[in-house]
This record gives sequence, structure tokens and C-alpha cells, in this order.
Amino acid sequence: MADFDAASFLPEKNHILRSLPFFIGLRYTRAKRRNGFVSFISLASMLGIALGITALITVMSVMNGFQKEVRAGMISVASHIQILNFEKGLADWPKLLAETRAQKDVIGVAPFVNGQGLLSIGQSVRGVGVRGIDPELEATVSDIGIKMRIGKTTDLRPGEYGIVLGSYLARALMVNIGDRIQLLTPQGTMTPVGMQPRLRSFTVVGVFSSGNYDFDMNLALIHLRDAQVLFRLGDNVTGLRVKVADLNEARSIARRLQDALKFDGVVQDWTVENATYFRAVEIEKRMMFIILTLIIAVAAFNLVSTLVMVVRDKHPDIAILRTLGASPGMIMRVFVVQGALVGAIGTLLGVVGGVLLALNVGAIVSAVESAFGFRVLSPEIYFLSSLPSDLRWGDVWVTAVIALVLALVATLYPSWRASKVNPVDALRYD
Repeated sequence: MADFDAASFLPEKNHILRSLPFFIGLRYTRAKRRNGFVSFISLASMLGIALGITALITVMSVMNGFQKEVRAGMISVASHIQILNFEKGLADWPKLLAETRAQKDVIGVAPFVNGQGLLSIGQSVRGVGVRGIDPELEATVSDIGIKMRIGKTTDLRPGEYGIVLGSYLARALMVNIGDRIQLLTPQGTMTPVGMQPRLRSFTVVGVFSSGNYDFDMNLALIHLRDAQVLFRLGDNVTGLRVKVADLNEARSIARRLQDALKFDGVVQDWTVENATYFRAVEIEKRMMFIILTLIIAVAAFNLVSTLVMVVRDKHPDIAILRTLGASPGMIMRVFVVQGALVGAIGTLLGVVGGVLLALNVGAIVSAVESAFGFRVLSPEIYFLSSLPSDLRWGDVWVTAVIALVLALVATLYPSWRASKVNPVDALRYD
């Protein structure tokens, strides 16, 4: 007797045959199974994929937010580009400033003087970085003016020896506006008893808060002219700070400035100054992505055991479909569809959960901190007082695609085994 071919009795047979694996796979996914353990494993695989995706999206968003906030804090007080002469400073800097300002994509230039010193008041002593600035020009290259909590940068006047402190530094020294504070610098004076460091009294005229703990704890600002006198630079400055239109183009603009400006020195962009930190963050992001992707992979490959048990459970159904004319490829597609649907549902749940958690993680962490009375992020360690989050849809789509691909790959072997089931043996023993 010839084999029965169901396709010959079906209208629009090609369309129906193409759709049949999808409808059977969908039915198997929705149906209640005789073996409750199989249903439990299938549900566990789906939830595992969802939780892995949620964790990956949330962690990547937090790390993106952390990098963005720290970079913004650094750049708001630091600079996009610096023009420097490390040995003797810049001598004819007003001319260089004018030439730099005339360059394409440059929107602000300001001179500065950098030095180190010790601040002391009473029994409190702190080592700090001292930066001399021109308050008027500084506003064109940094946001320090709008970061002032008390006072203004324009309160720094030449010859009056005023000083502006970071908020954590002012708190550590327990000083207020109008307090006199001593600044000790290594540029000393030779005396009969040896080199004596220079000591100058300054008046606190302002306090700034950049949002970056490193700056707020270790930076003091004074007027440019006072810094030149204090560090014995004459009319020279340490360098020029440059602000450009596009922060991401700072590297190429710095190279162009190095070629265009005729001076004895170097041009550095912000990525060079903070290269070690940002390289470490990028490496950490990649490692976290790999680790959390492995969690998704473990959950996805749980589908292998799920589908192996489903195939064993469906041996009679497979045998019937084969005797009705279903090809091995059709049987394989049935179980690929079933496993892919489980992976797709888990991926959808994970994406929704990850996006919602990433958008609200700051509020959730704040609520946890208030409820249990502890800090998740210590500003002394992480430079931030709250947990940031920067959801990037590119990360979401990449995560979703990886999860779907892993789920699809996990279905191939058990689906192939299902296509190899012998209908005679299946009906004989089941």
C-alpha cells in the first residue's frame, strides 16, 4: 500500500504545509502537558532568559550612566583640550590664546596655572591641587561658575588673595566664607638655615560643588595673577584650557591644533588626561556584558533539556504526523518553533523588565536606602552620590538579538532528534 500523503487532500496545500509547523509548535507551547516537570523546566527556562536579559540591560544602563556622570563631572571642571608646556610654562600666551580662539570648532579658551600646596587652619591640614584662573575667561571653558554653592568666581580678584574651595574640602577643613586659611607651597625661599616653603594667607570667598568627589575634595581655585606670584612664574602660565563644540571630536581637534599652532609644547585632549580611568571602565563594561550574556546562555540552553523531554513526551504525535506524510524537516520546524517561542517570550519579558528597571533604578535605590538606612554608593569611592542610569536602545537591541539567537541555537539539536524519530518504533512502544 502506498504511503498516505496528506498534502494531496489539502486545498492550498503549499501555504498550509508552510504554516502547519508554526501552528503545531504554538499549540504545543500553549498546551498543558501530561508531564508537569516538563512544563516546570520550560517555565524555568523562560524566566531564566527574562531575568538574564533584565539584569544585563539594567547593569549596562547603570554603567553607561556611571561613565556619563563621571565624565560630565570631570569635563565640567577640567577641560576638553589643554595646551601645555611642562618645563617652563607658556610665555607669550596671550598671542597663543588669540590664535587658538580663531581656530575652527573652538568656542572658548582660558589660561590657567597649576600647582600643589597644603591648606591649613587650626589643626586641620589638607594637601590640594591649586589652580589659578581668570574668572572672566574661565566661564568660557568650564561650568565652575554655575557649580558655585556659595559666592562667585568673580569674587576672586588679583592681589586680594581670595580662594574658592570644593564642597568636601571646605567641609573637611570646617571653614566658611570669610575665614582665613594658610596655603603652603613648595616654591620656597633660600635662607641661612635652608630652603623655607612659602606661606601665604588666603580668604575663603566661595565654595563649589562639581558633583565629582575627586575635584570637590582636592581642588582649590585662586586668581591667575595670585597663582603666578605664588608659584613664581612671572607672566607665564601653565597652559591654556580649550572648549570645543563637540566633545567627541576633541581628539581630532587636538591633533589639528598641534599642527596649526607654532609653539613649544603639546596639545592634549581629555581622553589622554583620563585615559587610564576610562579604559578601565570600558574593560569593565565588556567583562560585565560577557558575564551576564553567559547567564542568558545558561538559561537559553536549558531549552535543550526542555525540548528533549518534550520530544520524548510527543513520540506518538510525531509518529502520527509522519504516517500522515509530514517530512522530517517539518517535524524539526515544529520543535524549533516551540523552542523559539519560549525564547521569544522570555526575551520580551526580559526587555520590558530591563527597560522599566533601568529607567527607575535611581528611585528604587533611593527607596531602599531610605528604608534600610545605608548608602549603596559611597561618594568617596564612586565620585557620585546617587545611582545613575543611561538606557541606550542599541544595548537593548543587541541583548535581545543575542538572547533570541542563543534560544534558536539551543532548539536545533533536540529538534533534529525529533525529526529522526522512527514512527514504527514510536507507535510500537508508546
